[in-house]
Amino acid sequence: MRSIARGLGLGSAAMALTALTALAWPGTAGAAPAGTESLYAPSALVLGVTTGADADTGTVVRAVTLVCAPTPGGTHPDPVAACGELLANGSQLDPLAAPAADSVCTREWNPMTVTADGVWEGRRLNYTYTFANPCGLRNTTGVLFDF
Repeated sequence: MRSIARGLGLGSAAMALTALTALAWPGTAGAAPAGTESLYAPSALVLGVTTGADADTGTVVRAVTLVCAPTPGGTHPDPVAACGELLANGSQLDPLAAPAADSVCTREWNPMTVTADGVWEGRRLNYTYTFANPCGLRNTTGVLFDF
């Protein structure tokens, strides 16, 4: 049985293979062909707020997605401003989690942890910062974790 596709030209064989792929693996028929590259490095993050000092054992309070390339989007309430902050600071997120200079908070220990996990400009990014209490989180200088 070496001549199953003998009567088919190269174009017909490719079309048959594409149809077979679409039937065998739903969702892959519309995938971009191999070798296609975007003009933008991927930049997409999942941002989270967790109660507790450890994001792995705490309770997730809120989480949003933030996509910055090719255009700002996601479920973040202000993706344009958040992406602008990220572009200005690169992968250094500590300045975005810093409390405002004029903020006044109690000294209670009721920790809140923020996380950013995903890809920034094509590189893996995993960030965690723990505030002493919710007041510290509310008084950050940026909008990245303001959701």
